[in-house]
Amino acid sequence: MDEQTYEKAAEVENDHWWFRARRQILGAVIEAHLSAGDAPPRILEAGCGNGGNLELLARYGTVFAIEKDDGARARAAKRGVATVERGWLPDVIPFPRDSFDLIAALDVLEHVDDDAAALRVLSGYARAGGLILITVPAFRWLWSVHDTISHHLRRYTREQVTTLLEGAGLTVQYAGYFNFLLFPMAVASIQLGKLMPRDDYRGMHIPPAGINRSLERIFAVESRLVPRLRLPFGLSIVACATRR
Repeated sequence: MDEQTYEKAAEVENDHWWFRARRQILGAVIEAHLSAGDAPPRILEAGCGNGGNLELLARYGTVFAIEKDDGARARAAKRGVATVERGWLPDVIPFPRDSFDLIAALDVLEHVDDDAAALRVLSGYARAGGLILITVPAFRWLWSVHDTISHHLRRYTREQVTTLLEGAGLTVQYAGYFNFLLFPMAVASIQLGKLMPRDDYRGMHIPPAGINRSLERIFAVESRLVPRLRLPFGLSIVACATRR
């Protein structure tokens, strides 16, 4: 992403309903699939951006992260909850291989030219049995101006994500859609946005407080659904797999 997009995200990711509810869903998936060990898990977030997920990940272990963008990396490090280094997929990961119990790439692979190579490289930094957690945007037909300004290269189906993980030598534990309950509203918003004057950051505007809370509550209901069910569609895909 460009620096302006990182800055816009930094302004809203602590309070915007989408970010807040998404973190609840990711926490539920981690709790359902991360194996308990004798020592606190070592966790790597690849492409941490401004660090909006670092506090969530820090609930489960000791967190390390990489980020290429200088401004975003500085904001992530300033949070003080992780060791944040300069790095990017698939070429620069300044940590030892075979050393992490959980590796998270959250809305990252869609930015990478060779997503399959990036995932193969990333899996080599997990310990045997370690968990890889990814999220990606779903369905090419949902492409919008947000994908363009975020420099996305693709959107995925669940089947494509499963194939990608298995091709990296991973055993898929779960792969499914989320942001299901608000899907009709989101599709309508995307289509309406194509008819209105272009506003590149419309999706990053925080709605009035009451609406923001209501949307967060609706979306967060999926934290009780996603770990147990495979929802038939949604705006995004979450998947986790273990290293063989």
